[in-house]
Amino acid sequence: MTAKPTPYLGNWIHSFPDHYQWSNATLVCKGMAPTGSVALGEIDQVVQRLHARIDEPQAWWEEWGAMAARIEGYADAAAREKRDATAGNYYLRAGNYYYTGERMIEPGAQKTAMYRQALHCFHEGLKRRYSNIEFVDVPYEGAALPAYFMKSAVAKGPAPTVVMFDGLDNCKEMSVLFGGLELAHRGFHVLAIDGPGQGEALRLRNLPSRYDYEVPAGAAYDYVASRSDVAKDRVALMAYSAGGYYAPRAVAFEKRYKAVVAWGGHYDYHAAWVERWEKIKASPNAAATSHFQLPWVLGTPDMESAMEKVKKFTLEGVADKIECPILIAHGASDLLTPPSIAKQLFDNVGSTDKTLKVFTPEEGGDHHVQVDNRQVGIDYIGDWLASRL
Repeated sequence: MTAKPTPYLGNWIHSFPDHYQWSNATLVCKGMAPTGSVALGEIDQVVQRLHARIDEPQAWWEEWGAMAARIEGYADAAAREKRDATAGNYYLRAGNYYYTGERMIEPGAQKTAMYRQALHCFHEGLKRRYSNIEFVDVPYEGAALPAYFMKSAVAKGPAPTVVMFDGLDNCKEMSVLFGGLELAHRGFHVLAIDGPGQGEALRLRNLPSRYDYEVPAGAAYDYVASRSDVAKDRVALMAYSAGGYYAPRAVAFEKRYKAVVAWGGHYDYHAAWVERWEKIKASPNAAATSHFQLPWVLGTPDMESAMEKVKKFTLEGVADKIECPILIAHGASDLLTPPSIAKQLFDNVGSTDKTLKVFTPEEGGDHHVQVDNRQVGIDYIGDWLASRL
């Protein structure tokens, strides 16, 4: 009888065994490695410096910011010498490091400044490395949602398209790389978009999140359907982490999407946050999310009002309205959202074509949204989408 594989919890997963918040954020950065937009050696240098400063909260953004500035300097030098391909690689790495550092800074001028630096580097990198990316604004309730439209180089004629929203604390710059590159290679166009409460939409456009994500999802569909290079009857919606609530909620009411991927399943997001908040109050380092993240994302002044607002973020009485094919991709060792929640979503979805894929330690990708092995996650998702669009 073969022994059941156990989750790998070595230094790759837990860079800081006694500081889960730092470990999780470091793992998110490491998860960009398959895209070539981070360097593991550079990450390890930061990690070693942080170990020496483990009791200094400000060390997080100081060390990541120092590495980002160093790499940005190399990028600037290469750009001045017209070595644009090399500059692009350096800029993307700098962007990821600035964004990783920004994660732990409370909302305010310092956070905005580091985010702007991250965005600048991401833009400079994407422009130099991916000529198939268009920088676009998606009209949304008198404002606009910032997005990237990545055109597939192998698509012929109007092509199937995937709209990809983020989660609670990632951004379209990461999405277009760890999701967009593989999907574009398979013939899908990709709209990587910062929805309300995400990335640039939150930080620079002051658009907080909302429970009825069918509204921004509808705006995204309107945009892609207006393009002549998109097959508007072959558009899927995908979102990850907290987006495991957003995407299923959206397609329950926005019926124009032909398939949906919940990259990390959710059901009752308020219930999930009740548990997380207890962890944060007991030990701030024991939870993946900073104490300020949820109120900031929701546009509320404090955690009490945020917890009240997030009560509407539930798929109870909603999941049964989903009719299109749905994939729920989850990790067996997910420490943020237990697999039982993904199963709860699966059981309540009304679609006849529904798939729950739980990645095991043996195959890899068994942690939160396959952050330990993004490639196996996006490969499975790509295959699933190809069979339905």
